Amino acid sequence: MTSDKKPLAVFDLDGTLADTAHRQRFLERKPRDWDGFFGAAPDDPPLPEGVALARESAEECEVVYLTGRPERSRADTVAWLAAQGLPAGRLHMRRDDDRRPARRTKLEILRRMARGRTVRMLVDDDELVCDEAERTGFTVVRARWASTSTALKDAQEREGRT
Repeated sequence: MTSDKKPLAVFDLDGTLADTAHRQRFLERKPRDWDGFFGAAPDDPPLPEGVALARESAEECEVVYLTGRPERSRADTVAWLAAQGLPAGRLHMRRDDDRRPARRTKLEILRRMARGRTVRMLVDDDELVCDEAERTGFTVVRARWASTSTALKDAQEREGRT
């Protein structure tokens, strides 16, 4: 089966493949230190459960990455994915000036992907993104294998930053 005919397995990064615990402290400050938060991303340890699922999914699916990280962190993100030995795949990132909630930005991209391809599953740790994706008819795997701070959850929904 050629890759353009395979179904898509869509993976979030932060809290799904990448352990952000060491950098959540940047979001507990007032004001939040977004440059510090994203600047520390290259040091994220991988989350074994998410990495294993991505590798396993690559056997039957084309793996695609969908993150709320800003476009300005693309080079660091691409390097991190490669360093973890994750499957090669397209990387969809948030525009640097986009502050909409992740549940809106990610669903917009998922719907666009689904117009031309079957989306087998979305793997994400953000409960609001997962709820919205399920309501829209997507199959969701809830990544509950990492701990996220209240500050990060608030930032995802209210500030549209990750």
